Amino acid sequence: MNSPSPRTVLLSAAAACLLLVAVALYLQHVKDMLPCPLCVIQRYLFLAVAIGCLIGAFGRKPKVGAAVGLAAALGGLGVAGKHLYVLANPGFSCGIDPMTTALNKFPTATYLPWLFEADGLCEKAEIFMGLTVPQWSAVWFAILTATMIWLLVRRRA
Repeated sequence: MNSPSPRTVLLSAAAACLLLVAVALYLQHVKDMLPCPLCVIQRYLFLAVAIGCLIGAFGRKPKVGAAVGLAAALGGLGVAGKHLYVLANPGFSCGIDPMTTALNKFPTATYLPWLFEADGLCEKAEIFMGLTVPQWSAVWFAILTATMIWLLVRRRA
């Protein structure tokens, strides 16, 4: 059985990332689950993975796109891990604080507030399909990390 081409894998990973951001927007605008600063940073990182994957899929060097995707996915794992730490340790907060103020002043947040404005509390993560949103993010960042590593280490058949 032939393994999928790097382009197919990269396009699939990019599509998954864009779908995850779409789900986040659905949860925000339809289910009124406000994004916290760490949620917004995770959105940026999902989009960074998608951009890296698209660069790799349409460029001449798919491994460069996979490397960019890997860097963003590892960053996402770190941010999701911090978010899970906040949830596991009541009293540790990252809510509306100076980090939020600075994050909300980025040009992307001022021009696209419906996508990048953080106005929720990190310690108030709600359940979606059995897991909290940061748990889902951690799962997906782990899958994306493994996928990018696989693309980088595999030999082309």
